[in-house]
Amino acid sequence: MNHTLLDHPAEQQELLRHKLDRLRQLLNERLKGKSDIVEQVLICLLAQGHLLLEDQPGLGKTTLAKTLAGGLGEQFARVQCTPDLLPSDVTGFNLFNQKSHEFEFRKGPVFAEVLLADEINRATPRTQSALLEAMAERQVTIDAQRYPLPETFFVIATQNPIEQHGTYPLPEAQLDRFAMKLSIGYPEQADEIAMLDQAILRDQSASRDSIPAVFESGELLSLQQLVSSISVESHVQEYLVKVGHRTRKHSRIHLGLSPRGLLIWQRCAQSRAFLAERDYVTPDDLQATAIPVLSVRLGIDDTQPQGIITELIEEIPVPIAPKESHR
Repeated sequence: MNHTLLDHPAEQQELLRHKLDRLRQLLNERLKGKSDIVEQVLICLLAQGHLLLEDQPGLGKTTLAKTLAGGLGEQFARVQCTPDLLPSDVTGFNLFNQKSHEFEFRKGPVFAEVLLADEINRATPRTQSALLEAMAERQVTIDAQRYPLPETFFVIATQNPIEQHGTYPLPEAQLDRFAMKLSIGYPEQADEIAMLDQAILRDQSASRDSIPAVFESGELLSLQQLVSSISVESHVQEYLVKVGHRTRKHSRIHLGLSPRGLLIWQRCAQSRAFLAERDYVTPDDLQATAIPVLSVRLGIDDTQPQGIITELIEEIPVPIAPKESHR
């Protein structure tokens, strides 16, 4: 098993964990009463995945993305997806410079470290597919020229419920590029009151829109590398594969979990273990991330897939760690 956590000095790990706690606190301050959502967002970020939010307007999706980018000290960009949005509006384009008589590449918003693609399923399939290479390979290709994106490139895409007018369902190939699908939902009454009070205080402050940067350049990548070194024992991997195989034989699932889906789920479980300050994954980590990871990539003939995923997880016996395990 890989134990490269030990290769990082304890002081560095402690500093990075402290900064991660500050980022968590910052997100919880801006997104009142949604600590469970914040935790899943951090899991997705540390797993080097991308996030799909399916929700109604006005529930804090933009606030979440801007706060995350500000806390990470990274560049933020937002794309409002509409039917007339072109692929070049997202990726960029070559423009002929009449003075130099050469083409110059003008970068699109996809070159930001944190990109919010708002209402992605209102864009046409052609424009939706423009994000595919960027999300999967962290690069874009314009006129046969490849342009790399930041290693920590993170997409937060929002989509409206499919039954709304003017929406184009995302194809399975693009859905599979997201690590998780979440729904923020409405806050509780007390949290909404706190939000209103907070808005008044911000309006009275000259720096109301400032978001303090928590991380310095390269530190997020260091965290992601730490997560990738979290140990996953063979009995946990066997449990993961058994669940994956069960999804491919379930009568109400027409598209089961792919091998790539297994890899993404394992990485998300590693992220949760890291946030719990463990250097190994348990079956609980897999179960806690099952619904957000599986709901974005399983083809389920049901409007409420969470129930089917829960039943499916409960069908597979939870393995017991071998006595020789370090746990």
